[in-house]
Amino acid sequence: MARVIYLDCFSGVAGDMLLAALIDAGLPIGELTSALGSLGVGHELVPRRVTRAGISATHLAVVSRDGQPDAADHAHPHTPGGAKTRGGHRTLVEIARLIDGSSLSASGKERATHLFRRLAEAEAAIHEVPLDEVHLHEVGAVDSIIDICGAVFALEWFAADEIISSPLNVGGGTVRIAHGVFPVPAPATLRLLQGVPVHSTGIQAELVTPTGALLVSDYATGYGPMPAMTIARSGYGAGTKDLGDVPNVLRVVIGDRDATAAHADGVVQIECEIDDMNPQLYGRVTDLILAAGALDVFLVSAQMKKGRPGTLLVALAPADRRPAVNEILFRETTTIGARFHAVEREVLERGWREVAIPGGVVRIKVASRNGEVLNAAPEFEDCLRIAEQTGEPVKTVLATAMAAWLELK
Repeated sequence: MARVIYLDCFSGVAGDMLLAALIDAGLPIGELTSALGSLGVGHELVPRRVTRAGISATHLAVVSRDGQPDAADHAHPHTPGGAKTRGGHRTLVEIARLIDGSSLSASGKERATHLFRRLAEAEAAIHEVPLDEVHLHEVGAVDSIIDICGAVFALEWFAADEIISSPLNVGGGTVRIAHGVFPVPAPATLRLLQGVPVHSTGIQAELVTPTGALLVSDYATGYGPMPAMTIARSGYGAGTKDLGDVPNVLRVVIGDRDATAAHADGVVQIECEIDDMNPQLYGRVTDLILAAGALDVFLVSAQMKKGRPGTLLVALAPADRRPAVNEILFRETTTIGARFHAVEREVLERGWREVAIPGGVVRIKVASRNGEVLNAAPEFEDCLRIAEQTGEPVKTVLATAMAAWLELK
Protein backbone atom coordinates (compact mmCIF):
# COMPACT_ATOMS: atom_id res chain seq x y z
CA MET A 1 0.00 0.00 0.00
CA ALA A 2 1.18 3.50 -0.83
CA ARG A 3 0.32 6.08 1.83
CA VAL A 4 -1.28 9.29 0.48
CA ILE A 5 -1.96 12.62 2.19
CA TYR A 6 -4.49 14.88 0.48
CA LEU A 7 -4.57 18.58 1.40
CA ASP A 8 -8.01 20.05 0.72
CA CYS A 9 -7.26 23.78 0.60
CA PHE A 10 -10.80 24.96 -0.19
CA SER A 11 -10.38 27.70 2.43
CA GLY A 12 -6.68 28.32 1.90
CA VAL A 13 -3.76 27.11 4.00
CA ALA A 14 -1.45 28.46 6.68
CA GLY A 15 1.36 26.75 8.55
CA ASP A 16 -0.59 26.62 11.81
CA MET A 17 -3.65 25.18 10.04
CA LEU A 18 -1.60 22.40 8.45
CA LEU A 19 0.03 21.44 11.74
CA ALA A 20 -3.32 21.58 13.55
CA ALA A 21 -4.96 19.39 10.89
CA LEU A 22 -2.21 16.77 11.25
CA ILE A 23 -2.67 16.81 15.03
CA ASP A 24 -6.41 16.37 14.46
CA ALA A 25 -5.60 13.41 12.18
CA GLY A 26 -3.67 11.61 14.90
CA LEU A 27 -0.18 13.12 15.24
CA PRO A 28 0.83 12.51 18.89
CA ILE A 29 1.04 15.92 20.55
CA GLY A 30 3.58 14.60 23.06
CA GLU A 31 6.04 13.54 20.36
CA LEU A 32 5.55 16.85 18.56
CA THR A 33 6.08 18.86 21.75
CA SER A 34 9.28 16.96 22.52
CA ALA A 35 10.70 17.48 19.03
CA LEU A 36 9.89 21.20 18.92
CA GLY A 37 11.07 21.79 22.50
CA SER A 38 14.58 20.95 21.32
CA LEU A 39 14.58 24.14 19.23
CA GLY A 40 14.94 26.13 22.46
CA VAL A 41 12.77 29.06 21.41
CA GLY A 42 10.68 29.23 24.60
CA HIS A 43 7.13 28.33 23.66
CA GLU A 44 4.13 26.19 24.52
CA LEU A 45 1.75 24.45 22.10
CA VAL A 46 -1.90 24.94 23.00
CA PRO A 47 -4.28 22.86 20.86
CA ARG A 48 -8.01 23.21 21.47
CA ARG A 49 -11.30 22.19 19.87
CA VAL A 50 -13.18 24.94 18.02
CA THR A 51 -16.08 25.14 15.58
CA ARG A 52 -15.88 26.88 12.21
CA ALA A 53 -19.18 27.20 10.30
CA GLY A 54 -20.42 24.03 11.98
CA ILE A 55 -17.20 22.03 11.48
CA SER A 56 -15.39 20.79 14.60
CA ALA A 57 -11.65 21.32 14.18
CA THR A 58 -8.36 21.68 16.05
CA HIS A 59 -6.93 25.16 16.50
CA LEU A 60 -3.26 25.45 17.48
CA ALA A 61 -1.83 28.44 19.31
CA VAL A 62 1.85 29.02 20.04
CA VAL A 63 2.21 30.73 23.42
CA SER A 64 5.49 32.33 24.49
CA ARG A 65 7.04 31.98 27.96
CA ASP A 66 5.22 35.07 29.24
CA GLY A 67 1.87 33.58 28.28
CA GLN A 68 1.23 35.75 25.24
CA PRO A 69 0.74 34.59 21.66
CA ASP A 70 3.91 35.12 19.69
CA ALA A 71 4.17 37.07 16.43
CA ALA A 72 2.36 35.49 13.55
CA ASP A 73 3.04 35.12 9.84
CA HIS A 74 1.49 38.53 9.44
CA ALA A 75 -1.94 40.11 9.72
CA HIS A 76 -4.01 37.34 8.22
CA PRO A 77 -7.27 35.68 9.24
CA HIS A 78 -5.54 32.65 10.72
CA THR A 79 -3.53 34.41 13.44
CA PRO A 80 -4.56 35.60 16.92
CA GLY A 81 -5.69 39.21 16.67
CA GLY A 82 -4.03 39.64 13.29
CA ALA A 83 -1.31 41.96 14.62
CA LYS A 84 2.39 41.42 15.21
CA THR A 85 2.94 41.47 18.96
CA ARG A 86 6.70 41.21 19.40
CA GLY A 87 10.00 41.05 17.57
CA GLY A 88 11.07 38.06 15.54
CA HIS A 89 13.55 39.47 13.06
CA ARG A 90 15.87 36.50 12.76
CA THR A 91 18.34 35.97 9.97
CA LEU A 92 18.62 32.78 7.96
CA VAL A 93 21.86 31.91 9.76
CA GLU A 94 20.22 32.31 13.18
CA ILE A 95 17.30 30.09 12.24
CA ALA A 96 19.58 27.46 10.70
CA ARG A 97 21.53 27.37 13.95
CA LEU A 98 18.33 26.69 15.91
CA ILE A 99 17.36 23.89 13.54
CA ASP A 100 20.82 22.33 13.59
CA GLY A 101 20.73 22.11 17.38
CA SER A 102 17.30 20.48 17.48
CA SER A 103 16.37 16.80 17.74
CA LEU A 104 14.80 16.70 14.29
CA SER A 105 16.11 13.87 12.12
CA ALA A 106 18.98 14.59 9.75
CA SER A 107 16.57 14.68 6.81
CA GLY A 108 14.16 16.84 8.81
CA LYS A 109 16.89 19.36 9.62
CA GLU A 110 17.89 19.47 5.96
CA ARG A 111 14.29 19.99 4.85
CA ALA A 112 13.55 22.68 7.45
CA THR A 113 16.73 24.60 6.57
CA HIS A 114 15.85 24.32 2.88
CA LEU A 115 12.36 25.72 3.56
CA PHE A 116 13.67 28.78 5.39
CA ARG A 117 16.21 29.32 2.64
CA ARG A 118 13.36 29.39 0.10
CA LEU A 119 11.63 32.02 2.23
CA ALA A 120 14.80 34.09 2.42
CA GLU A 121 15.36 33.79 -1.34
CA ALA A 122 11.81 35.00 -1.98
CA GLU A 123 12.31 38.01 0.29
CA ALA A 124 15.72 38.77 -1.24
CA ALA A 125 14.29 38.72 -4.76
CA ILE A 126 11.30 40.91 -3.87
CA HIS A 127 13.31 43.56 -2.02
CA GLU A 128 16.48 43.23 -4.14
CA VAL A 129 18.84 42.69 -1.22
CA PRO A 130 21.63 40.11 -0.79
CA LEU A 131 20.52 36.84 0.75
CA ASP A 132 22.80 37.19 3.79
CA GLU A 133 21.22 40.59 4.58
CA VAL A 134 17.64 39.34 4.60
CA HIS A 135 15.84 39.49 7.95
CA LEU A 136 12.86 37.17 8.11
CA HIS A 137 10.41 39.47 9.84
CA GLU A 138 7.02 37.83 10.41
CA VAL A 139 8.19 34.37 9.31
CA GLY A 140 11.21 34.62 11.60
CA ALA A 141 8.93 34.82 14.64
CA VAL A 142 8.65 31.91 17.06
CA ASP A 143 5.24 30.70 15.89
CA SER A 144 6.33 30.52 12.25
CA ILE A 145 9.48 28.60 13.21
CA ILE A 146 7.28 26.20 15.18
CA ASP A 147 4.76 25.89 12.31
CA ILE A 148 7.41 25.07 9.72
CA CYS A 149 9.56 22.77 11.84
CA GLY A 150 6.42 21.17 13.26
CA ALA A 151 5.07 20.45 9.79
CA VAL A 152 8.41 18.91 8.79
CA PHE A 153 8.28 16.62 11.83
CA ALA A 154 4.60 15.77 11.31
CA LEU A 155 4.84 14.92 7.62
CA GLU A 156 7.89 12.78 8.30
CA TRP A 157 5.97 11.04 11.12
CA PHE A 158 3.11 10.11 8.79
CA ALA A 159 5.65 8.77 6.23
CA ALA A 160 3.47 9.47 3.18
CA ASP A 161 4.62 8.20 -0.20
CA GLU A 162 2.91 11.12 -1.92
CA ILE A 163 1.20 14.37 -0.92
CA ILE A 164 -1.50 15.71 -3.23
CA SER A 165 -3.04 19.16 -2.85
CA SER A 166 -6.15 20.75 -4.25
CA PRO A 167 -5.70 24.08 -6.06
CA LEU A 168 -5.24 26.78 -3.40
CA ASN A 169 -7.99 29.29 -2.62
CA VAL A 170 -5.93 32.45 -2.07
CA GLY A 171 -8.73 34.83 -1.07
CA GLY A 172 -8.69 38.53 -1.96
CA GLY A 173 -8.50 42.09 -0.69
CA THR A 174 -5.39 43.47 1.02
CA VAL A 175 -3.15 42.54 3.92
CA ARG A 176 -0.84 44.60 6.14
CA ILE A 177 2.68 43.24 6.54
CA ALA A 178 5.95 44.70 7.83
CA HIS A 179 6.50 46.64 4.59
CA GLY A 180 3.01 48.13 4.26
CA VAL A 181 -0.40 47.24 2.81
CA PHE A 182 -0.34 44.89 -0.16
CA PRO A 183 -2.88 43.05 -2.30
CA VAL A 184 -3.57 39.39 -1.57
CA PRO A 185 -1.62 37.19 -2.11
CA ALA A 186 1.21 39.10 -0.41
CA PRO A 187 4.44 39.45 -2.47
CA ALA A 188 6.37 36.64 -0.78
CA THR A 189 3.35 34.35 -0.90
CA LEU A 190 2.84 35.05 -4.59
CA ARG A 191 6.45 34.25 -5.39
CA LEU A 192 6.31 30.99 -3.43
CA LEU A 193 3.19 30.00 -5.36
CA GLN A 194 4.89 30.04 -8.76
CA GLY A 195 3.90 26.86 -10.58
CA VAL A 196 1.07 26.11 -8.12
CA PRO A 197 -2.58 26.12 -9.33
CA VAL A 198 -4.58 28.76 -7.44
CA HIS A 199 -8.01 30.37 -7.55
CA SER A 200 -10.16 32.75 -5.53
CA THR A 201 -13.77 32.35 -4.46
CA GLY A 202 -13.98 36.08 -3.76
CA ILE A 203 -13.59 35.98 0.02
CA GLN A 204 -11.96 39.28 1.00
CA ALA A 205 -9.29 37.91 3.30
CA GLU A 206 -5.80 36.47 3.07
CA LEU A 207 -6.40 32.72 2.91
CA VAL A 208 -2.89 31.56 1.96
CA THR A 209 0.02 32.74 4.10
CA PRO A 210 3.74 32.56 3.31
CA THR A 211 4.24 29.48 5.48
CA GLY A 212 1.21 27.80 3.93
CA ALA A 213 2.41 28.55 0.41
CA LEU A 214 5.91 27.39 1.31
CA LEU A 215 4.88 24.05 2.78
CA VAL A 216 2.36 23.10 0.10
CA SER A 217 4.58 24.12 -2.83
CA ASP A 218 7.55 22.23 -1.37
CA TYR A 219 5.81 19.03 -0.33
CA ALA A 220 3.04 18.53 -2.87
CA THR A 221 3.86 15.90 -5.48
CA GLY A 222 0.78 16.81 -7.50
CA TYR A 223 -2.34 18.97 -7.60
CA GLY A 224 -5.95 18.21 -8.41
CA PRO A 225 -9.01 16.43 -7.01
CA MET A 226 -8.84 13.87 -4.23
CA PRO A 227 -7.04 10.77 -5.56
CA ALA A 228 -8.53 7.28 -5.47
CA MET A 229 -7.65 5.78 -2.10
CA THR A 230 -8.99 3.95 0.93
CA ILE A 231 -9.39 6.58 3.67
CA ALA A 232 -7.68 5.73 6.95
CA ARG A 233 -8.07 9.00 8.86
CA SER A 234 -8.82 12.69 8.40
CA GLY A 235 -8.32 15.93 10.28
CA TYR A 236 -9.40 19.58 10.30
CA GLY A 237 -7.07 22.43 11.18
CA ALA A 238 -8.79 25.71 12.03
CA GLY A 239 -7.78 29.28 11.37
CA THR A 240 -8.68 31.88 13.98
CA LYS A 241 -11.07 34.06 12.03
CA ASP A 242 -14.68 33.11 11.28
CA LEU A 243 -15.41 33.49 7.55
CA GLY A 244 -19.19 33.22 7.86
CA ASP A 245 -20.76 30.27 6.07
CA VAL A 246 -17.39 29.06 4.73
CA PRO A 247 -15.49 26.91 7.27
CA ASN A 248 -12.08 28.50 7.84
CA VAL A 249 -10.37 25.12 8.01
CA LEU A 250 -7.83 23.02 6.15
CA ARG A 251 -8.97 19.44 5.64
CA VAL A 252 -6.37 16.68 5.57
CA VAL A 253 -7.33 13.23 4.29
CA ILE A 254 -4.90 10.33 4.79
CA GLY A 255 -5.31 6.97 3.11
CA ASP A 256 -3.80 4.20 1.05
CA ARG A 257 -3.77 3.62 -2.65
CA ASP A 258 -4.71 0.05 -3.59
CA ALA A 259 -1.44 -1.58 -4.61
CA THR A 260 -3.29 -4.64 -5.98
CA ALA A 261 -4.72 -2.72 -8.92
CA ALA A 262 -3.52 -0.23 -11.45
CA HIS A 263 -4.43 3.35 -10.66
CA ALA A 264 -7.01 5.00 -12.90
CA ASP A 265 -7.25 8.76 -13.19
CA GLY A 266 -8.69 11.36 -15.49
CA VAL A 267 -6.64 13.68 -17.67
CA VAL A 268 -7.27 16.03 -20.57
CA GLN A 269 -6.03 15.32 -24.09
CA ILE A 270 -5.17 18.51 -26.00
CA GLU A 271 -4.32 18.37 -29.69
CA CYS A 272 -3.90 20.42 -32.83
CA GLU A 273 -2.66 19.90 -36.39
CA ILE A 274 0.10 22.11 -37.80
CA ASP A 275 1.31 22.23 -41.41
CA ASP A 276 3.02 25.63 -41.71
CA MET A 277 5.63 25.76 -38.93
CA ASN A 278 9.41 25.45 -39.00
CA PRO A 279 10.15 21.91 -37.69
CA GLN A 280 13.02 23.31 -35.60
CA LEU A 281 10.44 24.83 -33.25
CA TYR A 282 8.84 21.55 -32.19
CA GLY A 283 11.59 20.69 -29.70
CA ARG A 284 11.18 23.95 -27.79
CA VAL A 285 7.39 23.70 -27.84
CA THR A 286 7.53 20.18 -26.44
CA ASP A 287 9.88 21.26 -23.64
CA LEU A 288 7.65 24.21 -22.72
CA ILE A 289 4.50 22.08 -22.60
CA LEU A 290 6.15 19.54 -20.32
CA ALA A 291 7.47 22.32 -18.09
CA ALA A 292 3.90 23.66 -17.84
CA GLY A 293 2.80 20.45 -16.17
CA ALA A 294 1.81 18.17 -19.05
CA LEU A 295 2.22 14.45 -18.44
CA ASP A 296 3.25 13.62 -21.99
CA VAL A 297 3.65 15.23 -25.42
CA PHE A 298 4.04 13.44 -28.74
CA LEU A 299 4.03 14.24 -32.45
CA VAL A 300 2.36 12.22 -35.22
CA SER A 301 2.75 12.68 -38.97
CA ALA A 302 -0.54 13.70 -40.56
CA GLN A 303 -1.88 14.24 -44.08
CA MET A 304 -3.51 17.66 -44.22
CA LYS A 305 -5.97 19.14 -46.68
CA LYS A 306 -4.75 19.87 -50.19
CA GLY A 307 -2.27 17.00 -49.80
CA ARG A 308 0.08 18.91 -47.53
CA PRO A 309 2.13 16.92 -44.97
CA GLY A 310 1.60 18.08 -41.40
CA THR A 311 2.05 17.18 -37.76
CA LEU A 312 -0.51 16.25 -35.11
CA LEU A 313 0.68 17.55 -31.73
CA VAL A 314 -0.92 15.76 -28.77
CA ALA A 315 -0.49 16.60 -25.09
CA LEU A 316 -1.86 14.81 -22.03
CA ALA A 317 -2.22 16.97 -18.94
CA PRO A 318 -4.17 17.32 -15.67
CA ALA A 319 -7.33 19.37 -16.25
CA ASP A 320 -6.01 22.36 -14.30
CA ARG A 321 -2.95 22.55 -16.59
CA ARG A 322 -4.97 22.87 -19.81
CA PRO A 323 -5.01 26.72 -19.85
CA ALA A 324 -1.20 26.79 -19.50
CA VAL A 325 -0.76 24.25 -22.32
CA ASN A 326 -3.16 26.16 -24.58
CA GLU A 327 -1.27 29.38 -23.91
CA ILE A 328 1.96 27.77 -25.11
CA LEU A 329 0.30 26.33 -28.23
CA PHE A 330 -1.08 29.72 -29.25
CA ARG A 331 2.06 31.68 -28.39
CA GLU A 332 4.76 29.31 -29.60
CA THR A 333 3.19 27.56 -32.62
CA THR A 334 1.31 28.66 -35.72
CA THR A 335 -1.92 26.86 -34.81
CA ILE A 336 -5.11 28.93 -34.57
CA GLY A 337 -7.14 26.35 -32.64
CA ALA A 338 -6.81 23.39 -30.31
CA ARG A 339 -9.22 20.61 -29.34
CA PHE A 340 -9.44 19.03 -25.91
CA HIS A 341 -11.47 16.33 -24.23
CA ALA A 342 -11.38 14.35 -20.98
CA VAL A 343 -9.90 10.86 -21.14
CA GLU A 344 -9.38 8.11 -18.58
CA ARG A 345 -6.06 6.34 -18.23
CA GLU A 346 -4.88 3.34 -16.25
CA VAL A 347 -1.33 3.39 -14.93
CA LEU A 348 0.95 1.08 -13.02
CA GLU A 349 2.30 1.93 -9.59
CA ARG A 350 5.63 3.64 -10.14
CA GLY A 351 8.67 4.19 -7.98
CA TRP A 352 12.45 4.56 -8.01
CA ARG A 353 15.26 2.28 -6.89
CA GLU A 354 18.99 3.03 -7.06
CA VAL A 355 21.85 0.81 -8.20
CA ALA A 356 25.55 1.52 -7.90
CA ILE A 357 27.73 0.84 -10.93
CA PRO A 358 31.29 1.90 -11.83
CA GLY A 359 31.16 5.66 -12.22
CA GLY A 360 28.18 6.47 -10.02
CA VAL A 361 24.58 5.74 -9.03
CA VAL A 362 21.76 5.14 -11.53
CA ARG A 363 18.08 5.45 -10.70
CA ILE A 364 15.86 2.62 -11.96
CA LYS A 365 12.25 3.49 -12.72
CA VAL A 366 10.13 0.56 -11.57
CA ALA A 367 6.49 -0.09 -12.51
CA SER A 368 4.44 -2.78 -10.80
CA ARG A 369 0.96 -4.26 -10.44
CA ASN A 370 -0.40 -6.73 -7.90
CA GLY A 371 2.97 -6.56 -6.20
CA GLU A 372 4.71 -7.82 -9.35
CA VAL A 373 7.35 -5.71 -11.11
CA LEU A 374 6.33 -5.54 -14.77
CA ASN A 375 8.73 -2.92 -16.10
CA ALA A 376 12.06 -1.47 -15.04
CA ALA A 377 14.32 0.92 -16.91
CA PRO A 378 17.48 2.87 -16.05
CA GLU A 379 17.11 6.64 -16.04
CA PHE A 380 18.77 7.76 -19.25
CA GLU A 381 20.08 11.08 -17.89
CA ASP A 382 21.91 9.26 -15.09
CA CYS A 383 23.50 6.88 -17.60
CA LEU A 384 24.43 9.76 -19.90
CA ARG A 385 26.13 11.57 -17.02
CA ILE A 386 28.18 8.50 -16.10
CA ALA A 387 29.06 7.87 -19.77
CA GLU A 388 30.38 11.42 -20.12
CA GLN A 389 32.42 11.07 -16.92
CA THR A 390 33.89 7.65 -17.68
CA GLY A 391 34.15 7.69 -21.48
CA GLU A 392 32.06 4.52 -21.75
CA PRO A 393 29.39 4.31 -24.48
CA VAL A 394 25.93 5.17 -23.15
CA LYS A 395 24.60 1.80 -24.34
CA THR A 396 27.23 0.06 -22.20
CA VAL A 397 26.28 2.08 -19.13
CA LEU A 398 22.59 1.31 -19.74
CA ALA A 399 23.33 -2.40 -19.97
CA THR A 400 25.50 -2.33 -16.84
CA ALA A 401 22.78 -0.53 -14.86
CA MET A 402 20.15 -3.00 -16.01
CA ALA A 403 22.37 -5.93 -15.06
CA ALA A 404 22.89 -4.39 -11.60
CA TRP A 405 19.13 -4.02 -11.23
CA LEU A 406 18.48 -7.63 -12.20
CA GLU A 407 21.06 -8.77 -9.68
CA LEU A 408 19.48 -6.60 -6.98
CA LYS A 409 16.01 -7.86 -7.86
